[in-house]
Amino acid sequence: MDVTPAGTPAEPQLLPEPKRLGVLSRLAPEPMKVVLNWGRRYSLWVFNFGLACCAIEFIAASMARHDFIRLGVIPFAPGPRQADLMIVSGTVTDKMAPAVKRLYEQMPEPKYVISFGACSNCGGPYWDSYSVTKGVDQIIPVDVYVPGCPPRPEALLQGILKLQEKIARESLADRYATGPSTAQLTSGLITPPPAPGAGA
Repeated sequence: MDVTPAGTPAEPQLLPEPKRLGVLSRLAPEPMKVVLNWGRRYSLWVFNFGLACCAIEFIAASMARHDFIRLGVIPFAPGPRQADLMIVSGTVTDKMAPAVKRLYEQMPEPKYVISFGACSNCGGPYWDSYSVTKGVDQIIPVDVYVPGCPPRPEALLQGILKLQEKIARESLADRYATGPSTAQLTSGLITPPPAPGAGA
């Protein structure tokens, strides 16, 4: 530890603020980013959170007539740890909201959310109820909203296409490479050890 001539510890040197450049942005050329985004947009494993009647429309979109597997969307991931996309379809109550948030947090990055139907968008016909969450975006971030009560399966296909367009033009460096700030690193959560000879 550096000490000044007066015997007091010197001020710590603060680290510079992290730059908004991830490893991928520094090392990968632009065509590589396009290929990675292409692979990500056409291999979306879906974790369906069906809570009400909109879940029936989601199931219809995954069946043979609409068949969203042809868009690169794989339905019914085994669990949240294998999923890229959460589709919240139905009425989110205040009692169910912690479970939705917990399962979203278990999904690996990068992860996306589609809010499917009026109930998950804003509460729908139950918006004035004491027990209904006024939109799933109050607890988790939402990428695409699909309106309707209930929406048609074609509306979900359109929402998936909009999400794929968003994934195609996104930069993961802008989304995830914001490391901890200097204030967070020096927040006082860990107390420094006492100076040698400072106490008995």
